[in-house]
Amino acid sequence: MAVLEVHNITKSFGKTVVLKGIDFSLEQGKVLSIIGSSGSGKTTLLRCLTSLETADTGKIMVDDKVVFDSESSVKLTRQEKRENQLKMGLVFQSFNLFPQYNVLDNVMLAQRLAAKEREDYKANKKEILQEIERHSREIINSVGLSEKINNYPCELSGGQQQRVAIARALALNPHILCFDEPTSALDPELTNEVLSVIKSLAARDMTMIIVTHEMTFAKEVSDHVIFMDDGVICEQGTPAQVFENPKHQRLQEFLGSFQK
Repeated sequence: MAVLEVHNITKSFGKTVVLKGIDFSLEQGKVLSIIGSSGSGKTTLLRCLTSLETADTGKIMVDDKVVFDSESSVKLTRQEKRENQLKMGLVFQSFNLFPQYNVLDNVMLAQRLAAKEREDYKANKKEILQEIERHSREIINSVGLSEKINNYPCELSGGQQQRVAIARALALNPHILCFDEPTSALDPELTNEVLSVIKSLAARDMTMIIVTHEMTFAKEVSDHVIFMDDGVICEQGTPAQVFENPKHQRLQEFLGSFQK
């Protein structure tokens, strides 16, 4: 069953056309890696999927529900937009943690804000906040940071900060968890600890989209791989098809650059 369907997504910034008609689908519990050179449109695509950018044309569906349709005259309500945004979790390459909050509060913040929109919030505030804290502690423990729960971002390594960012995204129970170059700001040793967390999520059948430059990791963890170049999908398939038997010349050149 497809949890995500993307049809003819385009996006321009001024006269620069960044996405030129993107189509793909993603099955529940599968991992999709998106690879390609800088400027190929990978991050813009991810930002359109997570509603940080609005596509110019096309249609996006999550769990058979339309979250974006450029041709529809029906406008989503504020609540519907919020619910759609919560379906897609995003982990940024630069962590984006709040420096004034400790690990626990960073993970709890978005949940607290979302809880305030519940109809029963005022009547059950204490119980709701207690459940948020319990859930947050559980998630923090799952990424191996229970001993750092009271520490602030400045007291954590880059790898630990990225694991907090992953915990924060997971805490909202997204249908799909997206990563935008999650290891680009880390040295090799810290990269491995973050990739290990992502692998553990894949083992638990978390549906994920990963924009990455880690080719070995993409080959190991992915069920499907998309190669983008100049705003289009040049080639896609299983890791074996993409990495071991590339057909498109640009993909062959791209993979060849990692072997030099």
